[in-house]
Amino acid sequence: MTGPRAARLETVRARMAELEIDVLLLSLGADLPWLTGYEAMPLERLTMLVVPREDLPTLVVPRLEAPRVDEDPEVFRIRSWGEQDDPVQIVAALSSLAGSVKEVAVSDRAWATFVLALQATLPGAYWRPASAVTGPLRAVKDEEEIAALVAASAAADRVAAQLLAGDIALSGRTEREVSQEIGRRLIAEGHQKVNFAIVGSGPNSASPHHDAGSRVIQPGEPVVCDFGGTMDGYCSDITRTVWTGEPTTEQRDLYDVVREAQSAGVAAALVGATCEGVDTAARAVITDAGYGDAFIHRTGHGIGLEEHEDPYIVEGNETPIVEGHAFSVEPGIYLPGRFGTRIEDIVVVGRSGPLALNHVTHDLTVVSA
Repeated sequence: MTGPRAARLETVRARMAELEIDVLLLSLGADLPWLTGYEAMPLERLTMLVVPREDLPTLVVPRLEAPRVDEDPEVFRIRSWGEQDDPVQIVAALSSLAGSVKEVAVSDRAWATFVLALQATLPGAYWRPASAVTGPLRAVKDEEEIAALVAASAAADRVAAQLLAGDIALSGRTEREVSQEIGRRLIAEGHQKVNFAIVGSGPNSASPHHDAGSRVIQPGEPVVCDFGGTMDGYCSDITRTVWTGEPTTEQRDLYDVVREAQSAGVAAALVGATCEGVDTAARAVITDAGYGDAFIHRTGHGIGLEEHEDPYIVEGNETPIVEGHAFSVEPGIYLPGRFGTRIEDIVVVGRSGPLALNHVTHDLTVVSA
């Protein structure tokens, strides 16, 4: 085995052996393209990769979808099925080829219809989420994945630079209009898909996942812009807060706290530290400044084929940070009904320290009203 996906298959099998899982069943979600390069459409027709602990995996795929699959004989064989076939029985038969099946791991996002049908055909098995196998493996990015994340982040950076330069008009436009323009610019910079483009202005900046709506952005207020997309399969994610006029002293002080917290979180992202430790480093700055109750979400999330994946940078997650982990560091302070601010970069952990993939300035930026 020589290719990157073949190497991933070896790590999957080692993890299956460690957990004593007999067969891994991958359907919807990012695990399947990570291992095969093929992303299943969310159809009522079953697509599922059957991964036994030792034999070559088999991709069970609807016949009309099979032409979309790029074969990789190092990693899997293809078993297409027609409209008169029963794909659940095909998967069950393939799962049982090596003998009795006691432990099965199935895609976290597989349709419940198929999971229930498969459980009925393999009644003696104990079922677990596939993320128990794949989550820790996918969290550690290889060189190819890091290069893809670097490219996606650079493209998002270019849009963020345009925002901070005032090239994206804000005042007098609705949040929705600005969100749509950010999305168009992400596509223009090389993304194939816009995953989200949050634009929260004025009091809406205090809502971390605000839906950009019909509110017209006014002069002299903060605007939180959090956006990202998918580029060649891998995701970008960046947040910058800008002002449409001079901020108040309170707003400047609050922004300085968030900027310090974000820097502390990045600096703590070292091999051997824990995910919880990064969260603590960022959160301590905000708590010490008296805004602890206003930081209402985790410090970060992993990123890769999905915009949110392992590892999660949150209190209680004692997972050790290792070389190749990639995640966001995005502390924020939110004062309901008034205003909020957030700064976010993507970080890849290297042997000698954290590497921030976003390079647009963290300086407080006032754009022309």
